[in-house]
Amino acid sequence: MQTHKTIFFVGAGGIGMANLERYFLSKGWKTAGYDRTPSQLTDALAREGVEIFFDDDSALIGEAWRDPKTTLVVYTPAVPADNRVLTYFRENGFDVIKRAALLGKITRDTKAICVAGSHGKTTVSSMVGLILHEAHTGCNAFLGGILRNTGSNLLLSPGSEWSSIEADEYDRSFHHLSPTIAVITSTDPDHLDIYGDEEGYLEAFRHFTELIRPGGTLILHTGLKLRPDVPEGVETITYSADDPSADFHAENIRYEQGRLFFDLITPDGRIDAIEVGVPVLINVDNSVAAAAASLIAGATPEEVKRGLADFQGAKRRFEFWLRPADGSMPVLLDDYAHSPNEVRASIASVRRLYPGRKLSVVFQPHLYTRTRDFAPEFAAALSEADEVIIPEIYPARELPIEGVDSNLILKDVKAPEKSFCRRENLLDLIKSRNFDILMTLGAADIDRLLPDIYGILKSRTES
Repeated sequence: MQTHKTIFFVGAGGIGMANLERYFLSKGWKTAGYDRTPSQLTDALAREGVEIFFDDDSALIGEAWRDPKTTLVVYTPAVPADNRVLTYFRENGFDVIKRAALLGKITRDTKAICVAGSHGKTTVSSMVGLILHEAHTGCNAFLGGILRNTGSNLLLSPGSEWSSIEADEYDRSFHHLSPTIAVITSTDPDHLDIYGDEEGYLEAFRHFTELIRPGGTLILHTGLKLRPDVPEGVETITYSADDPSADFHAENIRYEQGRLFFDLITPDGRIDAIEVGVPVLINVDNSVAAAAASLIAGATPEEVKRGLADFQGAKRRFEFWLRPADGSMPVLLDDYAHSPNEVRASIASVRRLYPGRKLSVVFQPHLYTRTRDFAPEFAAALSEADEVIIPEIYPARELPIEGVDSNLILKDVKAPEKSFCRRENLLDLIKSRNFDILMTLGAADIDRLLPDIYGILKSRTES
């Protein structure tokens, strides 16, 4: 990378690419990219100085990025192999690397806290990033979501030796990383199109634990099927919200006037009255993991308490769009939940916050393979809602699979009300109905409808 002066991102609108674009902008690199469609994120990146275009046409690549001696090209696996922009760079002698390989270079130049797991990794890595960024240690954080505290998915602390990284298991991306501290939150099977079965999935996590630097630490959630294989000299410690056998665990979890607190038990003692900034029960578990990593990295107990209380959450992680202060209806919230356990946890959190109220869920399935592999589990999780609305599957990088559609989930949902509604008709459906609590779920593009949904529901509170 010493020879490069410019950098080009193929798939520039991806949330995981955006933090790297912002990072290299901050380092003074000329930064550009291609993506298939514009979005709020690409608009923000363009305002910050990234030159982005949206047509799959290599002729649009600027002159500053046409010299293979000075331009590094980074791509995401979500980009099809036959993409013409990517093909141009590959056929003309450029250094072309995956996003994960570039992130791996950053982990080797810092003390990296890498957070992996089938769910929870965005929230935990964001919590760690914020705690250490505000602490005396500082931290450069490369996050998989937009942190609402800052409106960005990058935190910069020039001169800090620490980084917080979301370690993505898709396409074995996390095998490029070199953690000083690794956190594994969960290993519920996912991405079986890549791994084949649960055994293959667990093997990928086992290999991730082999990559921890000597003298480093593995922070492992209790109760996982994973059997880690850490290098000699790496310490393994455990955590849990509710398992008293864990090295780090919570006690005395309580709600007080809409705020959520717990006491943290650590190998070195007790930290009382930690407030969870986003007061949903699953975040107690996430907070314990983040506190453990931050304390091991050198943050003080008071810095941990301050950071967790300040944490406003990542966008699309249990994010309230409409929450009337007087407790009236309707409530609108959104969550990125895209695995059965995440869906179940999100619904359970709403039930805890709003007991006795009607919960309507719009769940947008993401990927044909994920729908095929986990349809019964999704149906069981969604059955805990009062009403379920499911649009067509969002394909992302995949081609259709015969016999796999939204009905594969919907037919087994046991909620009192359920229906299929094409995405293009969702706004008309919402206009025609009254809702008490409406929650949108999924990792696809349902969030692009949220400004319009908000406008529809907000108008009813003002009429």
